[in-house]
Order: sequence, then structure tokens, then C-alpha cells
Amino acid sequence: MCLLIVGIAFPRLVLALLFFFTNFLARAYHGLLLPLLGFFLLPLTTLVYAFIVNMGASIQGLYMVAIVICALVDLGLIGQTARSRS
Repeated sequence: MCLLIVGIAFPRLVLALLFFFTNFLARAYHGLLLPLLGFFLLPLTTLVYAFIVNMGASIQGLYMVAIVICALVDLGLIGQTARSRS
């Protein structure tokens, strides 16, 4: 549960730790380009996609909904910052 909260709050940190200390991302992505682009552009989506693939599930149903929600969060379309509220 704690790792989940850290992953949502700091997805780039979790991606970097997973990349350097495990083969979690290598099992989901067969190369370096997509995780690297995901690190800079869509870190939460990259992390959730890797989690789904490592579980052995296919990207459909609720898993697709999770990917879309994470992409929207990464793009800033869901959630507000303190600046936008004032």
C-alpha cells in the first residue's frame, strides 16, 4: 500500500528505481525508448502499463480505463493545482 502511494505521488522516482534495481520495466517494454519517453512525458501511465503487463493481464476492460485515467492525470486534465483554484 505504501509503494502504491509513493508510486502515485512520485512516479518518476519509482520508475527510476525500478529501472535501475529490477527487471520490472524490461519485462513490460522490450527496449529503452518507450520507458525513457514515458519517464519524461507520461510517467504514471508508463508505471501502470508496466504493472498490468507484469501481472499477465491484457489491456482491456478496467485495465484500459486505468490506462486512460492515468494518461489524463499525466496530461493534467484531471486534478487541480493550488494555482488554478485561486
